[in-house]
Amino acid sequence: MTDFDATLDAIGLLCPLPVLKARKRLEPLPDGGVLRILADDPAAIIDVPHFCAEAGHGFIGMEEDGAHQVYLIRKGAR
Repeated sequence: MTDFDATLDAIGLLCPLPVLKARKRLEPLPDGGVLRILADDPAAIIDVPHFCAEAGHGFIGMEEDGAHQVYLIRKGAR
């Protein structure tokens, strides 16, 4: 995938916690900064891209990594 500036480990957290924690973790990042989210919530595959669209962040993509997924979000860049 791409380089990232911060990581949020949301493994074991269920909806809506991964997105709520991502919102908080993105706050200190500069515009264009990339947040990597580790999550195993089945709803995250829908919630994370939707959050990006609603909040004005760029959804870079998602990869499977064993029993969890890795999401990348670019702050403030669609």
